Amino acid sequence: MSVEELRNITSEEIQSKLDDAKEELMNLRFQQSTGELTDHNQIRYTRRQIARFLTILREREIELEMESES
Repeated sequence: MSVEELRNITSEEIQSKLDDAKEELMNLRFQQSTGELTDHNQIRYTRRQIARFLTILREREIELEMESES
């Protein structure tokens, strides 16, 4: 999912995707520790997705703060 698509969905949906991504990252780390993980790039991809979700949520939070100050 691209950043443009993420900006068009609601904060609740992003929060849901964030929770799913965090759970997936936990599972990937568990698989890595047990030696079952074959695609190590998946951890990197998931961490970047989490960062994207958090960035968009923070941008929206800042926008709300700016609007309330005005």
